[in-house]
Amino acid sequence: MAQEVRGVVARAKGEPVAVRTIVIPDPGPGEAVVRVQACGVCHTDLHYREGGIGDDFPFLLGHEAAGTVESVGEGVEGLEPGDFVVLNWRAVCGRCRACERGRPWYCFDTHNAGQRMTLDDGTELTAALGIGAFAEKTLVAAGQCTKVDRQVSPSVAGLLGCGVMAGIGAAVNTGAVGRGDSVAVIGCGGVGTAAVAGAALAGASRIIAVDLDDRKLRTARRLGATHTVDPGSGDPVAAIRELTGGHGADVVIDAVGRPETYEQAFYARDLAGTVVLVGVPMPDARLDLPLLDVFGRGGALKSSWYGDCLPSRDFPVLVDLHLQGRLPLDAFVTETIALDDVEKAFARMRQGDVLRSVVVF
Repeated sequence: MAQEVRGVVARAKGEPVAVRTIVIPDPGPGEAVVRVQACGVCHTDLHYREGGIGDDFPFLLGHEAAGTVESVGEGVEGLEPGDFVVLNWRAVCGRCRACERGRPWYCFDTHNAGQRMTLDDGTELTAALGIGAFAEKTLVAAGQCTKVDRQVSPSVAGLLGCGVMAGIGAAVNTGAVGRGDSVAVIGCGGVGTAAVAGAALAGASRIIAVDLDDRKLRTARRLGATHTVDPGSGDPVAAIRELTGGHGADVVIDAVGRPETYEQAFYARDLAGTVVLVGVPMPDARLDLPLLDVFGRGGALKSSWYGDCLPSRDFPVLVDLHLQGRLPLDAFVTETIALDDVEKAFARMRQGDVLRSVVVF
């Protein structure tokens, strides 16, 4: 029987979000209903509200979530009611050319639930990133549920569902940071700070955090940065080079995604170094680099989508590292809030006052 729950809905471009009654259908084949226990407030949700991702309003927001499986549909294997899970927005298909070549983190045919949740008047909702977890319960594809150790706090575990995984993965998976490497991270919001933590986890010897906000730089220090650079005080490329013996960093991660920050990342890396773009560019952003420099500097220019993660592989490992005290995921949680406070959390996010606000149910 369909259930009614409370959820946060973006009704039109730029309008404040509202808590509305949401109808959750019974799970169909390959689907699951999850009772949400916590969900982080991510910039992506604000982009949905502002119409920056699409215009298929109304949106049911929220996607950085953890909770307990309540029910599963026909044909679901390896998942059952009572399992504690982190939700992910890329359920791999197992059949596309990437999956068949043993690279499922590049899956070209990821999927979401087939049914749509609705408002109580029958209006169909578009779930943010196929999840829609600013709600007491949500309907997802079973493959979007990754089981992890239930000892972890839901408010911490849910952050792996998007921003924290994107940052850690940019360093560990895409950038392949290794022991003794030098790393620079440009932009120290949630994703950039997670990249700092990922570089520390991988054993980087020098981790340079770059940001205009002193508060973010202090947080980056707590998560593993060995040096900080304020680009408002001078050329960040020169500063990164000075801190790396004049050579540049082995890996430079652009967690902003603007042409000017990408150019800084390009020239702040060592010869044959790696640039990783994990910040999401605006659709109209363009880049102008001398092709001779691209050729002459060698190395690799990479993009990192969702940290090139495979949730079934990465989420349980990162949760275990946190429980062992080796990955301080709780440092990303600035505050816990109620479902009715999401709009206020968006305002604090814009002002740079929080790393992550987390809705706790």
